[in-house]
Amino acid sequence: MTLRPFRIILVLVTSLIPLALLAILVFLARYSWPALTFNGWHFLTGHTWSLGNLYADPVKRRGVLVPIGANYGILVFIVGTLLTSAIALIIAVPVSLGVAIFLAEGLRSHRLKAPLSFVVEMLAAVPSVVYGLWGYAVLTPLVAHTLGPGLRAVLGFVPFFSGPIGSGYGLLAASIVLSLMVVPIIAATVRDALARVPSETKEAAYALGATHFEVVRRAMLPAVRGNIIGAGILGLGRALGETMAVLMVSGGALNYFPGNIYSPITTMASFIVSQLDSAMQDPTGMAVRSLAEIALILFIISVITNIIARLLTGTSRNASPA
Repeated sequence: MTLRPFRIILVLVTSLIPLALLAILVFLARYSWPALTFNGWHFLTGHTWSLGNLYADPVKRRGVLVPIGANYGILVFIVGTLLTSAIALIIAVPVSLGVAIFLAEGLRSHRLKAPLSFVVEMLAAVPSVVYGLWGYAVLTPLVAHTLGPGLRAVLGFVPFFSGPIGSGYGLLAASIVLSLMVVPIIAATVRDALARVPSETKEAAYALGATHFEVVRRAMLPAVRGNIIGAGILGLGRALGETMAVLMVSGGALNYFPGNIYSPITTMASFIVSQLDSAMQDPTGMAVRSLAEIALILFIISVITNIIARLLTGTSRNASPA
């Protein structure tokens, strides 16, 4: 009997998280509903965003008052979001695995493991605006004068790596900044998973004559495959929703797709922040509601990403190690 109130309290506290998510979803859906009905599928397939003439009398289109010339299409921002997140993961996952393996197995000195692990975890606590400022002051000139020309010289035969480099603000700079923000999340998660691999698994591999590298590659990494996938999805979630750091180095491109890896881009999250002040000048309110629709779509993408992560993690855990 004494446990019943405690159990009820636990259920109530545990329910706060799904209820908060549901409340956010309901709010975004209700607030953006006029924009959903007005924009239709054009919102996802159109690549032109224009607030129109905010100082002229609004006109009625599809039964809704909107500024003259208003057009809301976000395909460019969806592409920018997916490209930056994908390139960031391509850079971050191998680096994170290397860091995690080094901290868990490659570092023999136990005195150094704790401080180095602490440094890696502290990188995840650095505010995103600090990464953005570093990207603005250091990375973009490096991309414009060194990294970009080097990539073009080596990989210029690939169309995506050829063409003009510009000022350094763009897809490459944003992806590198995101990868730096993602690395500590993936590395810390995988390191903890590797540290929990049973010693019997490693000893059995050593007994069969495996080298240290083979033990890590054939025994340890397959054992934590699900954790690696989960860590990668955690990093993807951070990359999809990042705002300020990307806004400071992406170049803020509107209404055109990136021609190469050096082109300016805009992500969905950074676009909401950059356009919120201008959208609030719209007397009809349709611009702000359309920004809320972007937030709703980004929320749904994040949820779908986590569902896929759960499915992949469950599959990898059920699979037997190679």
